[in-house]
Amino acid sequence: MEGMPHPIPRTVDEVYSDFKGRRAGLIKALTADVEKFYQQCDPEKENLCLYGLPNETWEVNLPVEEVPPELPEPALGINFARDGMQEKDWLSLVAVHSDSWLLAVAFYFGARFGFGKNERKRLFQMINDLPSVFEVVSGNGKQSKEQSATHNNSSKSKSGGKMQSRQLESHSKGVKMSPPPKEDEDSGEDEEEEEDDEQGATCGACGDNYGNDEFWICCDVCERWFHGKCVKITPAKAEHIKQYKCPSCSNKRARV
Repeated sequence: MEGMPHPIPRTVDEVYSDFKGRRAGLIKALTADVEKFYQQCDPEKENLCLYGLPNETWEVNLPVEEVPPELPEPALGINFARDGMQEKDWLSLVAVHSDSWLLAVAFYFGARFGFGKNERKRLFQMINDLPSVFEVVSGNGKQSKEQSATHNNSSKSKSGGKMQSRQLESHSKGVKMSPPPKEDEDSGEDEEEEEDDEQGATCGACGDNYGNDEFWICCDVCERWFHGKCVKITPAKAEHIKQYKCPSCSNKRARV
């Protein structure tokens, strides 16, 4: 992490300049430096984040330890999903989360330094005139890199995010840790009760119901179930986990 070594942006133009620098660094990581980025996202390492820096560079690193952090944090654990899907789909998914992080950082500065309605509107319009990281990485931005790209850009990013989530889901079938028995099997009262509990379970992250065709994982601390895609755990990664702790339980332990 950068530890705030760069000048803190305080005006709309400064925040926009900060945004462009971070965006350029993220695009570089996901395009020109993609081989280096791929190698640094080893699924065997801890939860890693992709940071874009204001000087148009990037780094893959662990999240900051202080709570709350100085700046909003990028998506956590991007390395866990690396081997659970096709490379282009993984890069596109990281790009979608990078777009969300860039907006979060820009408007964090806006809130911190009291931007009014007109200032926020101007900042968003300036940002929205650039193709999103997802559009550049996926090729949807084409040659209009630094040109106005219509107001549909934000909706394209959102639909792209949903599309990539579904693709990740399709690559993450199966169940980790005590998979629910098949409905046709009569395995005794205990297994029937367990099946009923799991079939009626909802994801502790997104709240959606359990699905037989999805990869799920259960937290060994709070015993809640989660979609693998919601907590950035793939079937391949799950095979190496002896005791799984969900993000909430991990954070609780870290703060004690």
